[in-house]
Amino acid sequence: MAVFDTILQPIMWVVAWVMYGAHWVFARLGFGDGPGFAWVLAIVALTLIMRAAMIPLFVKQIKASRGMQIIQPELQAVQKKYKGKSDPASREAMTRETMELYKKHGTNPFASCLPILLQSPIFFALFRVLSNLQQIANGEIGPIGPIDQAVASDFEASSLFGAKLSEVFLQTDDTAARIVVIVLIILMSATTFLTQRQLTMKNMPKAALEGPMASTQKMMLYVLPLIFAVSGVNFPVGVLIYWTVTNIWSMGQQFYTIKRMPAPGSEAERTLKERQARKAAAKGIVPEETTVIEPPKPTGQRVQPQRKNRKKKG
Repeated sequence: MAVFDTILQPIMWVVAWVMYGAHWVFARLGFGDGPGFAWVLAIVALTLIMRAAMIPLFVKQIKASRGMQIIQPELQAVQKKYKGKSDPASREAMTRETMELYKKHGTNPFASCLPILLQSPIFFALFRVLSNLQQIANGEIGPIGPIDQAVASDFEASSLFGAKLSEVFLQTDDTAARIVVIVLIILMSATTFLTQRQLTMKNMPKAALEGPMASTQKMMLYVLPLIFAVSGVNFPVGVLIYWTVTNIWSMGQQFYTIKRMPAPGSEAERTLKERQARKAAAKGIVPEETTVIEPPKPTGQRVQPQRKNRKKKG
């Protein structure tokens, strides 16, 4: 882990300072110095600060996701065109046409993963800070930023409903701590599922709910919560708090975005239009109707072409 900590050291330093500063603020607000609930709130504050800083990336993620949804019919057409063709030339042509589609619409599937990718270093940095608390408190390793031996002792002794913030399910014999960890794992997995379901089921047009990509998204809807449920037994309580809070933030952020700016052709867009129509009707506003000119219906009798009369020669 020494090499891993060396790589993450700058991020661990930032994470430590953010939590230390947040704890100082909460202590001045009456939560008290030393071990206590202020350190739990410091982890929550770290989550909110980091997620607020990533709002511009979230906007890019939404635009990328919408772009991917809009080009789904064209992507499916390309996939259908080369279906069953496994020769190198066909695969190269399919890849080229797919990349041209991404370039044409200014989107790509990787942009939607940016927030998760950028959160990962913060997640692992917090994991390592919490894991090192006991060693720092015992004087076995040096401080991380402002978290020296005295601060680490206070931090390590802080708890949530009897579970210390550095405790891990597989490394504790405390029944109360294990119950708290299980509850947090369930919350983390449930909020992960609800966040993915909200995005998949409500903010995708019908075309995006079909095809290989849709199948992958539906699979991830169930696989991701399962991964978190299984791996959660290795996370400290503080990390579980961080991930649960970030999921709740994501749910609220997505709910606002989907409600106000739904993807074209999605169920959320239909709901928005119905809501706008009800508000307009309540104000007595009648929407303008567009007149559609229908083509004449065929009578079943063929119209014979008429010849132009020729002028007789005198």
